[in-house]
Amino acid sequence: MSTNNFDEIKSRLKGSVAPIITPFQADDSLDLETLRSLINWHIESGSHGISVTGTTGEPSSLTLQEREQVMDTAIRSAAGRVPVVPGTGSTNHLETLHLTKRAQEMGADAAMVIVPYYNKPSQHALYQHFKAVAESVDIPLIIYNIPGRTAVNLEVKTLARLKEDCPNIIGVKESNKDFEHVNRVLLNCGRDFLLFSGIELLCYPMLAIGGKGYISATANVLPGKVAEVYNAWEAGNVEEAMQLHYELMPLNDVLFRDTNPAPLKAALGMMGKIKPRLRLPMDLPSDGIQNEIRTVLNRYGLLNKVGSELQ
Repeated sequence: MSTNNFDEIKSRLKGSVAPIITPFQADDSLDLETLRSLINWHIESGSHGISVTGTTGEPSSLTLQEREQVMDTAIRSAAGRVPVVPGTGSTNHLETLHLTKRAQEMGADAAMVIVPYYNKPSQHALYQHFKAVAESVDIPLIIYNIPGRTAVNLEVKTLARLKEDCPNIIGVKESNKDFEHVNRVLLNCGRDFLLFSGIELLCYPMLAIGGKGYISATANVLPGKVAEVYNAWEAGNVEEAMQLHYELMPLNDVLFRDTNPAPLKAALGMMGKIKPRLRLPMDLPSDGIQNEIRTVLNRYGLLNKVGSELQ
């Protein structure tokens, strides 16, 4: 793939790239029909892109074959209407190579590769890992830095080195509460580097420093409203974008009262969008937290709307 093609894809990767949950049947098998329905709902609601099998998609609870099935379903369902960026990272290097190559073969627009979790690699090892993944494929890559899950932070100097040495590493999803760190990403990697927020309360602030958008779990519940934050900002309506940011904050807060995506799946179940199932060792939140979720959803009017009417 040529650099010109990378530029075209970079121009399309922006705004709200929704990290969609992986729906399960009552017997914990994949519910691909519901996944197709969710993807259509997101696109119709205004999401600017689709991501699957990232943290919100419970990838560590899926087999390799299931991850491929979810990726393939997402790419086919989107049918080119918006970019699709599946998560292909793993704690295992060979699995990461395999899944990233499969994403390219399936026609993904880019792949999102997480910092390996549990292993706690050094910065040198992280560089070698991501460089090998980048050299194994010919599609754009977005690195996913989420220290709260991986127990290691991809340092700015390591990311800048990767960006310099690997032309197809075009951006990063920063689920990093250190706002100084994310400022330095653009300072050291260049303003053309795609910076996406993975922290809900930093989605709007990230736009202000030159971020390209966000990959926010809250989009699973209110895809249209989450996308509108970017649309307002891009149109120069700063006050409207800020108002939407604060309007979404109570929902953002309650959706992280337990480990993601447990509150999301509980919420989507209450809204009639999915069967609220997670695979062990994950499970739905306590009754107390579910009551909090129900109260907040009702405040947003989300329990009174179902199907395509829900924006």
